[in-house]
Amino acid sequence: MKDPMATDQDSTNHPSSTAEQELMFDSGTAPPQDAWSDISAEGELNESRSHPWRRYVAVGDSFTEGIGDPDEQSPGGHRGWADRIAEELSRGHQDFAYANLAIRGRVLQQIIDEQIEPALELKPDLVTISAGGNDILRPSSDPDALAEKLDGAVGRLSSEGATVVLFTGPDVGSPGVLSAVRGKTAIYNENIRTIATRHDAVIADMWALRELADPQMWAGDRLHFSPLGHHTIAIMALDSLAVVHSLHPQRPKPLPPKNWRAARAEDLVWAREFFLPWVIRRIRHQSSGDGVQPKRPQAGPIFGSGMPPGSN
Repeated sequence: MKDPMATDQDSTNHPSSTAEQELMFDSGTAPPQDAWSDISAEGELNESRSHPWRRYVAVGDSFTEGIGDPDEQSPGGHRGWADRIAEELSRGHQDFAYANLAIRGRVLQQIIDEQIEPALELKPDLVTISAGGNDILRPSSDPDALAEKLDGAVGRLSSEGATVVLFTGPDVGSPGVLSAVRGKTAIYNENIRTIATRHDAVIADMWALRELADPQMWAGDRLHFSPLGHHTIAIMALDSLAVVHSLHPQRPKPLPPKNWRAARAEDLVWAREFFLPWVIRRIRHQSSGDGVQPKRPQAGPIFGSGMPPGSN
């Protein structure tokens, strides 16, 4: 990993869970949660040293665009995990800039052709890439062949010194629209781990994120993540980068049990509103991303809950 902050860090300096943080706060040995950042030897906060990145570019498809997490105040009308990461990384860094080139519906080759070089032109020192998910959904797709393409893209992104973060696909083992491609996703994930090792990239491991098995982590279309899912993924990605942040895990209350009739009724509504339109687009060789432009094509400040007070 091309990470200039990679030093031996004592895990006691950065609590690994909310429970540990609360315990430390009660004992008076740590600052409040909203003040967390790197702490100097003199015990003073130094937010400007909390991470080394100043220019973050996200590339990918609907997952990175933030579909499933509607927000009228966000560019493009969607927030998502990448915006949340940018908000956190912007803390204490007035010169921090963020671009998001992801477009819904894009397959791997389109992401390579349309986003890799424009991303590099923005001179990022941090890049996240999640690509290939739309390919995996296609019956004829080959996860090994996809991995060969992804390997070249990651090699290009890392060639100019940026830290690259690669996302694995989630483990959707229970019956559902994505369960049919679980095996291909697992194969693709193993290839992604090999690619990350080869190019010294960081893995953001959604497969290991067991919380995503909760139906409340998913949007109504059962293909994209809900706001809660995006929030949970943002936490995991920030932790993978060893960035201290202000996001807290959110545990949804268990859903009440459904009888067979209610479950089938929901399935019928889903098929009519989401699955059938998806099938029609496939038949017509159309994409949900046709005519859609990147929501943040240029690197610039992100204005949101993660900005320092007075930055808006």
